[in-house]
Amino acid sequence: MSHSLATYIALPGTTAEAMEHWHEVFGGELEIMRYGDVQLEGMPFEPAPEAVAHATLTLPAGVIAGGDAMDDGHDYVVRGSAYSLLYTTDTPDEARELIGKLLDGGGSTGMPFEKAPWGGWYGQVFDRFGVMWAFSCVDA
Repeated sequence: MSHSLATYIALPGTTAEAMEHWHEVFGGELEIMRYGDVQLEGMPFEPAPEAVAHATLTLPAGVIAGGDAMDDGHDYVVRGSAYSLLYTTDTPDEARELIGKLLDGGGSTGMPFEKAPWGGWYGQVFDRFGVMWAFSCVDA
């Protein structure tokens, strides 16, 4: 048996768009399964056929998984919550390139990417979906 750990994000109907954007930014292998592609017998709800049941973006550094949130009764806060996706690069230039792609895609700077007090580099970007991406690298 093989163990793995992936980040899972439920977005309010924007999972496909977010995953496609992240695929453009980070590369990797993207798989999206919509509810219209699977058997729904026994499901406690009836999602729209175009809603994302499960998506994975497999990167050399890890896996991001997600799906469209199906609970319309709750307001899930994406931006402003206490999490981030931490992406560690080999060089500051690699991080700057990825940050630039997220900003060009409609994101905003949360914390400028610069030398950190601990000697490495660190910064934060919110993508256009409200997801915080933290970038880190050792001093190059």
